[in-house]
Amino acid sequence: MLSLVTPPNHAWALLWAQSSLPQRESSISLLEPLETVITKNRHVGSQASQEGHCEAFRNIKGFFSKVHLGTSGLSTSSKRVTSTQSYSSIKLEETELNGRSNQSVVSEFIFLGLCDSWELQAFLLVIFSSLYLITILGNVFIVLLITADLHLHCPMYFLLANLSFIDLCLSSVTTPKMITDFLKANKTISFGSCMCQIFFGHFFGGGEMVLLVSMAYDRYVAICKPLHYASIMNTQMCIWLVMTSWIIGFVHSISQIAIIIQLPFCGPRELDSFFCDIPLVIKLACMNTYVLEMLINADSGVLATICFILLLISYSYILLTLCHQSKDGASKALSTCTAHITVVVLFFGPCIFIYLFPLSITWVDKFLAVFYAAITPLLNPVIYTLRNKEIKIAIKRLC
Repeated sequence: MLSLVTPPNHAWALLWAQSSLPQRESSISLLEPLETVITKNRHVGSQASQEGHCEAFRNIKGFFSKVHLGTSGLSTSSKRVTSTQSYSSIKLEETELNGRSNQSVVSEFIFLGLCDSWELQAFLLVIFSSLYLITILGNVFIVLLITADLHLHCPMYFLLANLSFIDLCLSSVTTPKMITDFLKANKTISFGSCMCQIFFGHFFGGGEMVLLVSMAYDRYVAICKPLHYASIMNTQMCIWLVMTSWIIGFVHSISQIAIIIQLPFCGPRELDSFFCDIPLVIKLACMNTYVLEMLINADSGVLATICFILLLISYSYILLTLCHQSKDGASKALSTCTAHITVVVLFFGPCIFIYLFPLSITWVDKFLAVFYAAITPLLNPVIYTLRNKEIKIAIKRLC
């Protein structure tokens, strides 16, 4: 009786296993031999029971073998599909990586410098080294003088000390690299260093623009509203004006570098200049950058234009007010404002032609870049020292 009970139980187990597998015609057709074997076993007599039992078990064993082979084939085919999909995904990732690596392969840029003659480069090395040394010493001297002399602890000279500090930083962004490149035949700069030059150049440049507007506002309040000067230009207002200049400079710079650092550089890497600046670097990108150039120039141009217009309005109003004052007070205020106006013209002049109205003339662009990066930070301490009587008196007291 064991042979008559066991096969049906195995048959139900096989039917349940087959229902859980994907429907395949080969596996369904395998059920027919098992039902035939079970039907025959029920009618086998006692005389052929042993032979029937053996035949039944052989058929059941064969059925299990076929089911095992079917499930093995399913698992093997699924493994093949999985391995094929994995291989395809790996090839796709390799293709994407190769495409990315081909897009950005420039690790450094090459400066063409100011000239090719070694004799002229040696001469420029001496000139710019001297100018940079005077710039550093002059701006540091003004900062220390204003800090040490108690008579200069007023809003105007507090802003002047911050201007000297910004000029000190601005000149140190590009001038040291230019001086050392005069000694090299291969003038290269890494991609990261180039991005740093762009960031800090626009950071300190944008901050100086806003600080010059703050200094014009200080002169406006001092000349046009002298009775309210102490209450308006208090310590909190001075700190707020300086912090505003730093914040606007940072926002302006980070908006510029966020755009240009994402560009793919895979072609030419020569810059016909002595430092990295956006109008030159963006032209080396391996894509159409016309729209980006317009956006970036508009960013720099809008900041420069707004600051320049505010400065013109402030100093125009100041000059009109001076015309109605006494000669002594007007001459003193005019002397101070003349120094401010001179610095404004020297600083904003190159910026306007570099970003707003580029001339696309190589030697003119290089001259403006040199004037903006090396000459202007030097002229600020010279102008304020020679034109300001209180600075001269403070120097005499110090000596």
